[in-house]
Amino acid sequence: MSELASKKCVPCSGGVPKMTADEIQELHPQVPDWEVILGHHLRRVFAFDDFAGALAFVNRIGEVAETEGHHPNITFTWGRVEVEIWTHKIDGLAEADFVLAAKIDQLPRD
Repeated sequence: MSELASKKCVPCSGGVPKMTADEIQELHPQVPDWEVILGHHLRRVFAFDDFAGALAFVNRIGEVAETEGHHPNITFTWGRVEVEIWTHKIDGLAEADFVLAAKIDQLPRD
């Protein structure tokens, strides 16, 4: 388990500053398959062999999101799941976004 994945997402009710470019650069290597988009959000696309596999993965993400109290934007279709994560209250990235990405990376994709 990665260091990030072992952490809990700390809910953000605003008032927390967005991460700086340096802070993002420090955490990004721990979730290297995620793209950092404009320093604002994380994005990753997962490929599956069918619709059922994609749906099962979306449901696993949903369970983690509910447990962590941190909810990503998810788009899925036949064989494809796209996940975007950012902290809406600050309209940018916080450590919790990287924690959630690391937790999603550890979910089974079968």
